[in-house]
Amino acid sequence: MTTDEALIQVRGLTAGYGDDVLLREVSFDVRRGEVFAILGGSGCGKSTLLKHLIGLYRPMAGRVLIGGDDLVTAEGAERLALLRRFGVMYQSGALFGSMTLLENVRLPLEEYTDLPDEAMDLVARLKLDLVGLAPFCGHLPAELSGGMQKRAAIARAVALDPAILFLDEPSAGLDPITSAELDQLVLRLARSLGITFVVVTHELPSIYAIADRVIMLDKSARGIIAEGRPQELRDHSDNPWVRRFFNREAEQ
Repeated sequence: MTTDEALIQVRGLTAGYGDDVLLREVSFDVRRGEVFAILGGSGCGKSTLLKHLIGLYRPMAGRVLIGGDDLVTAEGAERLALLRRFGVMYQSGALFGSMTLLENVRLPLEEYTDLPDEAMDLVARLKLDLVGLAPFCGHLPAELSGGMQKRAAIARAVALDPAILFLDEPSAGLDPITSAELDQLVLRLARSLGITFVVVTHELPSIYAIADRVIMLDKSARGIIAEGRPQELRDHSDNPWVRRFFNREAEQ
Protein backbone atom coordinates (compact mmCIF):
# COMPACT_ATOMS: atom_id res chain seq x y z
CA MET A 1 0.00 0.00 0.00
CA THR A 2 1.47 3.33 -1.07
CA THR A 3 1.97 5.96 1.61
CA ASP A 4 3.13 9.57 1.54
CA GLU A 5 6.30 8.64 3.42
CA ALA A 6 9.43 9.20 1.33
CA LEU A 7 11.45 5.99 1.65
CA ILE A 8 14.09 7.20 -0.81
CA GLN A 9 15.09 10.86 -1.03
CA VAL A 10 17.49 12.04 -3.71
CA ARG A 11 18.74 15.59 -3.19
CA GLY A 12 20.90 17.60 -5.58
CA LEU A 13 22.48 14.55 -7.18
CA THR A 14 25.15 15.39 -9.75
CA ALA A 15 26.67 12.38 -11.47
CA GLY A 16 28.91 11.52 -14.38
CA TYR A 17 32.23 10.07 -15.38
CA GLY A 18 35.42 12.08 -15.29
CA ASP A 19 34.57 15.60 -16.49
CA ASP A 20 31.43 14.41 -18.29
CA VAL A 21 28.35 15.36 -16.24
CA LEU A 22 25.30 13.26 -17.19
CA LEU A 23 22.96 14.36 -14.40
CA ARG A 24 23.00 17.72 -12.67
CA GLU A 25 21.29 18.52 -9.34
CA VAL A 26 18.60 15.85 -9.64
CA SER A 27 16.09 15.65 -6.76
CA PHE A 28 13.06 13.40 -6.26
CA ASP A 29 11.34 11.15 -3.71
CA VAL A 30 10.20 7.54 -3.89
CA ARG A 31 7.28 6.81 -1.56
CA ARG A 32 7.01 3.71 0.56
CA GLY A 33 5.02 0.96 -1.17
CA GLU A 34 4.87 2.47 -4.66
CA VAL A 35 6.17 1.22 -7.99
CA PHE A 36 8.35 4.05 -9.25
CA ALA A 37 9.74 4.04 -12.79
CA ILE A 38 12.75 5.86 -14.25
CA LEU A 39 12.26 6.58 -17.96
CA GLY A 40 14.06 8.33 -20.76
CA GLY A 41 15.78 7.95 -24.11
CA SER A 42 19.13 6.34 -24.77
CA GLY A 43 22.05 8.04 -23.05
CA CYS A 44 19.88 10.11 -20.71
CA GLY A 45 21.45 8.67 -17.55
CA LYS A 46 18.92 6.04 -16.42
CA SER A 47 21.54 3.38 -15.72
CA THR A 48 23.88 5.96 -14.21
CA LEU A 49 21.16 7.08 -11.81
CA LEU A 50 20.38 3.49 -10.83
CA LYS A 51 24.04 2.75 -10.10
CA HIS A 52 24.16 5.74 -7.77
CA LEU A 53 20.91 4.76 -6.06
CA ILE A 54 22.30 1.32 -5.18
CA GLY A 55 25.66 2.65 -4.08
CA LEU A 56 27.84 1.31 -6.89
CA TYR A 57 29.14 4.83 -7.56
CA ARG A 58 29.52 7.92 -5.45
CA PRO A 59 28.01 11.10 -6.92
CA MET A 60 29.99 14.23 -7.70
CA ALA A 61 27.59 16.01 -5.37
CA GLY A 62 24.31 15.38 -3.60
CA ARG A 63 22.71 12.87 -1.27
CA VAL A 64 20.86 9.56 -1.54
CA LEU A 65 18.83 8.95 1.61
CA ILE A 66 17.38 5.50 2.34
CA GLY A 67 14.95 5.75 5.21
CA GLY A 68 16.64 8.99 6.23
CA ASP A 69 20.19 7.56 6.22
CA ASP A 70 22.68 8.84 3.63
CA LEU A 71 24.07 6.06 1.43
CA VAL A 72 26.70 8.42 0.03
CA THR A 73 28.46 9.11 3.33
CA ALA A 74 27.74 5.82 5.15
CA GLU A 75 30.75 3.62 5.84
CA GLY A 76 31.54 0.28 7.43
CA ALA A 77 28.75 -1.46 9.32
CA GLU A 78 26.36 1.44 8.70
CA ARG A 79 26.79 1.10 4.94
CA LEU A 80 26.33 -2.68 5.05
CA ALA A 81 23.11 -2.21 7.02
CA LEU A 82 21.85 0.22 4.37
CA LEU A 83 22.73 -2.14 1.53
CA ARG A 84 20.70 -4.88 3.20
CA ARG A 85 17.59 -2.73 2.95
CA PHE A 86 17.33 -3.26 -0.80
CA GLY A 87 17.74 -5.91 -3.46
CA VAL A 88 18.73 -5.52 -7.10
CA MET A 89 17.74 -7.40 -10.24
CA TYR A 90 20.08 -6.59 -13.10
CA GLN A 91 19.01 -6.53 -16.74
CA SER A 92 20.73 -9.82 -17.60
CA GLY A 93 19.53 -11.49 -14.41
CA ALA A 94 23.21 -11.93 -13.42
CA LEU A 95 22.67 -15.50 -12.22
CA PHE A 96 25.76 -17.66 -11.84
CA GLY A 97 25.59 -20.23 -14.63
CA SER A 98 27.44 -22.97 -12.79
CA MET A 99 25.11 -22.83 -9.80
CA THR A 100 21.56 -24.14 -9.40
CA LEU A 101 18.69 -21.75 -8.77
CA LEU A 102 18.69 -22.77 -5.10
CA GLU A 103 22.41 -22.03 -4.81
CA ASN A 104 21.97 -18.67 -6.56
CA VAL A 105 19.20 -17.58 -4.21
CA ARG A 106 21.21 -18.77 -1.19
CA LEU A 107 24.12 -16.44 -1.97
CA PRO A 108 22.83 -13.32 -0.13
CA LEU A 109 21.94 -15.49 2.87
CA GLU A 110 25.45 -16.94 2.96
CA GLU A 111 27.00 -13.49 2.74
CA TYR A 112 24.84 -11.56 5.18
CA THR A 113 23.43 -14.08 7.68
CA ASP A 114 24.62 -16.75 10.11
CA LEU A 115 21.75 -19.12 9.40
CA PRO A 116 22.49 -22.85 9.36
CA ASP A 117 22.54 -24.58 5.98
CA GLU A 118 19.11 -26.15 6.45
CA ALA A 119 17.55 -22.76 7.21
CA MET A 120 19.22 -21.13 4.20
CA ASP A 121 17.91 -23.91 1.96
CA LEU A 122 14.42 -23.43 3.38
CA VAL A 123 14.43 -19.67 2.87
CA ALA A 124 15.78 -20.05 -0.68
CA ARG A 125 13.05 -22.57 -1.51
CA LEU A 126 10.39 -20.24 -0.09
CA LYS A 127 11.66 -17.35 -2.22
CA LEU A 128 11.66 -19.50 -5.35
CA ASP A 129 8.12 -20.62 -4.51
CA LEU A 130 7.16 -16.96 -4.18
CA VAL A 131 8.03 -16.41 -7.85
CA GLY A 132 6.58 -19.72 -9.05
CA LEU A 133 9.85 -21.61 -9.44
CA ALA A 134 9.77 -24.11 -6.55
CA PRO A 135 9.91 -27.14 -8.92
CA PHE A 136 13.11 -25.82 -10.52
CA CYS A 137 15.39 -25.48 -7.46
CA GLY A 138 17.94 -27.92 -8.88
CA HIS A 139 18.03 -26.49 -12.40
CA LEU A 140 20.87 -24.44 -13.83
CA PRO A 141 19.99 -21.02 -15.32
CA ALA A 142 20.78 -22.21 -18.86
CA GLU A 143 18.03 -24.82 -18.54
CA LEU A 144 15.38 -22.14 -18.05
CA SER A 145 13.67 -19.59 -20.28
CA GLY A 146 14.58 -15.92 -20.13
CA GLY A 147 11.44 -15.10 -18.17
CA MET A 148 12.17 -17.81 -15.62
CA GLN A 149 15.70 -16.51 -15.21
CA LYS A 150 14.30 -13.04 -14.45
CA ARG A 151 11.98 -14.58 -11.86
CA ALA A 152 14.89 -16.41 -10.26
CA ALA A 153 16.85 -13.17 -10.14
CA ILE A 154 13.92 -11.53 -8.32
CA ALA A 155 13.84 -14.45 -5.86
CA ARG A 156 17.51 -13.86 -5.11
CA ALA A 157 16.95 -10.11 -4.80
CA VAL A 158 14.27 -10.66 -2.12
CA ALA A 159 16.20 -13.32 -0.21
CA LEU A 160 16.92 -10.91 2.66
CA ASP A 161 13.37 -9.48 2.75
CA PRO A 162 14.37 -6.01 1.51
CA ALA A 163 12.09 -2.99 1.80
CA ILE A 164 13.14 -1.83 -1.69
CA LEU A 165 13.72 -3.71 -4.92
CA PHE A 166 15.55 -2.13 -7.86
CA LEU A 167 14.84 -3.63 -11.30
CA ASP A 168 17.02 -2.78 -14.30
CA GLU A 169 15.09 -3.20 -17.57
CA PRO A 170 13.18 -6.26 -16.29
CA SER A 171 11.29 -6.80 -19.58
CA ALA A 172 14.36 -6.63 -21.81
CA GLY A 173 14.51 -9.59 -24.19
CA LEU A 174 11.12 -11.00 -23.17
CA ASP A 175 8.12 -11.65 -25.40
CA PRO A 176 4.95 -9.64 -24.65
CA ILE A 177 3.19 -12.45 -22.77
CA THR A 178 6.19 -13.25 -20.56
CA SER A 179 6.72 -9.54 -19.96
CA ALA A 180 3.09 -9.14 -18.86
CA GLU A 181 3.46 -12.11 -16.49
CA LEU A 182 6.53 -10.46 -14.96
CA ASP A 183 4.56 -7.23 -14.55
CA GLN A 184 1.90 -9.15 -12.62
CA LEU A 185 4.58 -10.64 -10.36
CA VAL A 186 5.91 -7.16 -9.59
CA LEU A 187 2.42 -5.91 -8.74
CA ARG A 188 1.74 -8.94 -6.54
CA LEU A 189 4.98 -8.49 -4.59
CA ALA A 190 4.35 -4.76 -4.23
CA ARG A 191 0.79 -5.17 -3.01
CA SER A 192 1.11 -8.33 -0.89
CA LEU A 193 4.53 -7.75 0.67
CA GLY A 194 4.63 -3.95 0.61
CA ILE A 195 7.92 -3.88 -1.31
CA THR A 196 8.82 -0.53 -2.84
CA PHE A 197 9.96 -0.95 -6.46
CA VAL A 198 12.24 1.32 -8.46
CA VAL A 199 12.19 0.20 -12.09
CA VAL A 200 14.39 1.41 -14.96
CA THR A 201 12.52 0.72 -18.18
CA HIS A 202 11.40 2.07 -21.54
CA GLU A 203 8.67 -0.51 -22.15
CA LEU A 204 5.40 1.44 -22.35
CA PRO A 205 3.05 -1.52 -21.68
CA SER A 206 4.94 -2.25 -18.45
CA ILE A 207 4.97 1.41 -17.46
CA TYR A 208 1.19 1.69 -17.80
CA ALA A 209 0.63 -1.68 -16.09
CA ILE A 210 2.75 -1.26 -12.97
CA ALA A 211 4.00 2.31 -12.41
CA ASP A 212 2.33 4.48 -9.78
CA ARG A 213 4.63 7.38 -10.67
CA VAL A 214 7.50 8.03 -13.05
CA ILE A 215 10.29 10.46 -13.66
CA MET A 216 11.59 11.09 -17.16
CA LEU A 217 15.22 11.98 -17.72
CA ASP A 218 16.51 13.92 -20.70
CA LYS A 219 20.05 13.90 -22.06
CA SER A 220 20.15 17.56 -23.11
CA ALA A 221 18.57 18.75 -19.86
CA ARG A 222 20.88 16.50 -17.80
CA GLY A 223 18.04 15.85 -15.43
CA ILE A 224 14.32 15.37 -14.92
CA ILE A 225 11.94 16.92 -17.44
CA ALA A 226 8.71 15.29 -16.20
CA GLU A 227 7.35 13.63 -13.07
CA GLY A 228 3.93 12.16 -12.30
CA ARG A 229 1.52 9.40 -13.19
CA PRO A 230 2.25 7.98 -16.66
CA GLN A 231 -1.33 8.38 -17.91
CA GLU A 232 -1.39 12.03 -16.84
CA LEU A 233 1.94 12.76 -18.53
CA ARG A 234 0.72 11.06 -21.71
CA ASP A 235 -2.47 13.11 -21.85
CA HIS A 236 -1.57 16.41 -20.23
CA SER A 237 2.18 17.08 -20.30
CA ASP A 238 3.12 20.49 -21.69
CA ASN A 239 6.42 19.04 -22.94
CA PRO A 240 6.13 17.87 -26.58
CA TRP A 241 8.93 15.31 -26.20
CA VAL A 242 7.21 13.74 -23.19
CA ARG A 243 3.94 13.43 -25.10
CA ARG A 244 5.74 11.87 -28.07
CA PHE A 245 7.43 9.34 -25.80
CA PHE A 246 4.19 8.20 -24.20
CA ASN A 247 2.29 8.19 -27.47
CA ARG A 248 5.11 6.57 -29.47
CA GLU A 249 5.19 9.39 -31.96
CA ALA A 250 8.21 10.10 -34.14
CA GLU A 251 9.56 13.63 -34.18
CA GLN A 252 8.23 15.59 -37.14
